Amino acid sequence: MVKTHSIYCLKNRVLSIILLLPVWFGGVANSADLWQQAQANRDAMRFSTLFTAQDVRDFLAQPDSLQEAVQWCKDTAVTHVYLEVFRGNYTADRDVLLNAKKKFQEEGIEVSGCITTTNIGRDSVNGWIFPCFSDSKSLETLKRVFTYSASLFDEVMIDDFFATGCECEDCKKAKGERSWDDFRCDMLVDVSKRFVIDPARQANPGVKIIIKYPQWYDGFHSRGYEVVRQSEMFDKIWVGTETRDPDSERWGRKAQYEAFFIMRWLGVLGGEKCGGGWFDPYGTSPKTYLEQARQTILGGAREALLFCYGSLVRSNGPENIRALRDELPKLFDLAKIVRGKEIRGIHAPKIPNSEGEGDRYIYDFIGMLGLPLKPAVEIDPDAPAAFLPYHSLKDDQLAKKLGQMLADQKPVLVTKRLAEKLPLSLKEQLDDSMILDVPDDFWDLMNLPEERLGAMRRALLAPFGLEFDAPTRVALYMFGDDVYGIENFNDAEIKAVLRKKSAKTQLSPLLCLPESSGFISAAPGKAEIAVPARGLMIVKMN
Repeated sequence: MVKTHSIYCLKNRVLSIILLLPVWFGGVANSADLWQQAQANRDAMRFSTLFTAQDVRDFLAQPDSLQEAVQWCKDTAVTHVYLEVFRGNYTADRDVLLNAKKKFQEEGIEVSGCITTTNIGRDSVNGWIFPCFSDSKSLETLKRVFTYSASLFDEVMIDDFFATGCECEDCKKAKGERSWDDFRCDMLVDVSKRFVIDPARQANPGVKIIIKYPQWYDGFHSRGYEVVRQSEMFDKIWVGTETRDPDSERWGRKAQYEAFFIMRWLGVLGGEKCGGGWFDPYGTSPKTYLEQARQTILGGAREALLFCYGSLVRSNGPENIRALRDELPKLFDLAKIVRGKEIRGIHAPKIPNSEGEGDRYIYDFIGMLGLPLKPAVEIDPDAPAAFLPYHSLKDDQLAKKLGQMLADQKPVLVTKRLAEKLPLSLKEQLDDSMILDVPDDFWDLMNLPEERLGAMRRALLAPFGLEFDAPTRVALYMFGDDVYGIENFNDAEIKAVLRKKSAKTQLSPLLCLPESSGFISAAPGKAEIAVPARGLMIVKMN
């Protein structure tokens, strides 16, 4: 017998509440409700924002605009703010910072500091807007601003641009025989200790320093972000989850799944040090802005930072924030659903400092094919199924590990670029259907023939006793043994089918984003789910 749960979140309100409790379906919450929910959900999820050094000057120096900023935070469920001390060669006024800090704290909002290391000294040569860390003036400025910030705050975050691409004569001389990658990583590790951490702790022994990594994880080491050594050195790490509009040439045509992948990947690397994700409104519409928020939470963040106040009160910021406020109650519910649950999925190792070559950022697009990835920092031959791109060549035991997986008849999807680098004896063991020829434009993967995509899914999900049918631009997430998320990045509703060998007929819808009509039908071991356009469904199936 087939059981059908109709979800008409607008049309059949009573039925929705019965089926989807404890999910909130009360329409738009007012600001008082959101502030109360923010307080009640601090342990599950919190939202924060940043006031750049220029925002501190422009919005926090006068009583009226400071009060407006406080109220904006409360209206947006923001319980933590970061007041930036330095950015773009501008240092915020000490009295303004201290007065704002006091006001936010009196209103029940926690306060930390921040620094953005742009224009700290000599400009880079061929290095974009990154600093030159071979320049003594840059280093002295760096030391000064971290000493100053630590004297004001017990926690300080470093925004993007704590990196370098400089190729000046001083950098060339210091590099010596090392590669640029090795030189920059060694340099930033040294600079982190001598000109950031040590002077900050001399000024304030109890200060905690957070390094925030940008979202461009496949280029970290080429700019000096040494995620292994720096994550060990710093008190916390944060993650850039700003994927923006996937159609935007300006912003790199990023796949939305990237935010989930990098959040989970750095979560593996940093463990409890990984505090939260950070995204912005640039190049977004409300639908892509909300996807950044959902991905950040699905990625396991305990805090989401909305960058930045000055941008969120102008241009497209207000429209995005209105959409976020409408969805905040459900985002708190989403955080509670995924909190503490281990993700399961296809082993997807991205070895730190590994070169991706033509496979750079390929993980993000594999996740858009309905293949649930479990990010890792090393290759584990005992994983039930695996995806191995070109990056895997960083492991000098690759041949041995891959040989073991194939001997154990584990399904392993490899990219053609990796397959071409494998020993012939190993390459001959690969199933041709499990070699993925990645096109130059990764978005062309979304046009994979249905038969080809289905074969890959069946092979890689078989060890989990699972089958999944859906179009491309759909992500599947597995939390614990019985919670599944299906996220639709298409502009139209899609139908997905989830089959679970061990499942009975019990199916519980847990969450629907956005509030929209859809349906779920369940038969023994099978669920048919309609996911709204640009929507997310979370179900429990056991």
